[in-house]
Amino acid sequence: MARIYRTYSMGDAQLLVALVERGRAQLLVHRVDCRGFARGPAHWFITRDRHEASTRVFFTSQGMAQLKVCFVDTEGEAGWQGKKPPGLHLD
Repeated sequence: MARIYRTYSMGDAQLLVALVERGRAQLLVHRVDCRGFARGPAHWFITRDRHEASTRVFFTSQGMAQLKVCFVDTEGEAGWQGKKPPGLHLD
């Protein structure tokens, strides 16, 4: 499950993420309000507790990013657009 902690230090991040428009995104992400609803890589529960997180992300530019995401409004829209980048572990 994707429990995400947003870090403000690139050196602390496990994943560099760029926020992009839907057509350029590799992953469409739906933000969930409860940790129990976070399942798979596309349903993110964003936590303020670094130790609770499964992944620490740093938001950066597209050129520096390992993953391009777009936040979507509904659970059904969330998921990979095309192939999952190799070596990426988000769940």
